[in-house]
Amino acid sequence: MTTGVIIKPNETFEKAMRKFTKSCEKAGIVSEIKKNQYYEKPSERKKRKQNQAKRKLIKERLIELGIIKPRKRPTRY
Repeated sequence: MTTGVIIKPNETFEKAMRKFTKSCEKAGIVSEIKKNQYYEKPSERKKRKQNQAKRKLIKERLIELGIIKPRKRPTRY
């Protein structure tokens, strides 16, 4: 995953750095580094994914029952 920024001649370093940081976030590099910062045992990874799936199921059922409202996502145009 390589990302780059084209810097204009009159552009400041701070602005170029902000552009680069934004492009790294969009590419998912920051989240990937945070995820791999510490070693996670396969059993812990499996347990974490099972918990996430369980929470997702519970949330979907609560939405079906009308206990909680579904989250509105902004429309893209």
